[in-house]
Amino acid sequence: MTSNGMPSSCAACGANTFASSDVLWRDLIDTWQLSSQEVDYINRQQGLHCQQCGNNLRAIGLAAAILRSQSYVGTLNDFCESLPPLKVLEINTAGGLTQFLQKLPQHQLIKYPEYDLMELNIATEAFDLVIHSDSLEHVPNPVRALSECRRVLRANGLCIFTVPIIVGRMSRSRQGLAPSYHGQPLIEDPDQIVHTEFGVDVWKYVLEAGFTSCEIVALEYPSALTLIARN
Repeated sequence: MTSNGMPSSCAACGANTFASSDVLWRDLIDTWQLSSQEVDYINRQQGLHCQQCGNNLRAIGLAAAILRSQSYVGTLNDFCESLPPLKVLEINTAGGLTQFLQKLPQHQLIKYPEYDLMELNIATEAFDLVIHSDSLEHVPNPVRALSECRRVLRANGLCIFTVPIIVGRMSRSRQGLAPSYHGQPLIEDPDQIVHTEFGVDVWKYVLEAGFTSCEIVALEYPSALTLIARN
């Protein structure tokens, strides 16, 4: 981290120029019942971005966690161009990381609604690595979705993902509450409706899905947290 609060470099592409903007709007802040501190770190998570590759801090943290899982020193772009023999499933595009992940020789990208995260039409034990970013909160049953990710992984495979985490509270279902949508102000897209607000106990969803361990990787706390679930 540099003296001006910017990352020293982007884990995705290696660039060192960043910009930031606020992304939260009043209705979402009120619906999510966010404190001013929470607003600040979520705006940083979603609005601080690399000016070269366009990835925000959330996606840069995801890239760093992928590199950590593979014990690779360098950028995600370098890693993918090294053509590792990994079978990688990317679900619903992982931020702006697709531009790098698609360089992998055994990379497959799938998207909703053709593929439902809770019932993947994919063979069992087909992949070494499953990646998704800020998708799980839009799924009615996150444990089932993670169980599907685990099913398509080989032994010792990894599911590496992000969800929006409010670190000072417990997770809660939004069932019975007013509808909340992520995405853009004043647009109530059914695909962007939030079913779960994740908190400090986010790890329990991973273990309930059958994974043997859950590691939380902090590129920056609390703005850039990534989960690594091991099969």
